[in-house]
Amino acid sequence: MSYTEASCLCGAVTIKAENVNPKFTVCHCQSCRKWGGAPYFAVKCGTQVKIEGGDKVKMYQSSSWASRGFCTECGTHLFYKFKATGDYNMSLGLFPNVEGLEMDMQYFSDMRPGYYCFANETKEMTTEEIMAYFADEV
Repeated sequence: MSYTEASCLCGAVTIKAENVNPKFTVCHCQSCRKWGGAPYFAVKCGTQVKIEGGDKVKMYQSSSWASRGFCTECGTHLFYKFKATGDYNMSLGLFPNVEGLEMDMQYFSDMRPGYYCFANETKEMTTEEIMAYFADEV
């Protein structure tokens, strides 16, 4: 089995993901922007994820449908994990060697502040669309 490997900034947490989707998403919601100071860039990794150094991972329930995980040593933002499915959306920057990266979707596009804009043409989902989509997950 082939895994894509990643780690946090200090190396206390290592991650092996079997399925890293190169079509990444960007989230503009207030929580993501507060969490990282900018939109959250993530790759979908499904559930086939192995985390070593789990004792250094702190989970924070940031919404009714998902939790965020970060390294307690260096603060690296590791993932966004969906409660209903167990799927991981991992921070894109953790995987520097993924080939064929392409921005595919922008979440909460109606919450994107006016001080930045991406030139990429992608699918977009507004807050209303996201809430309707995840209503089945809660």
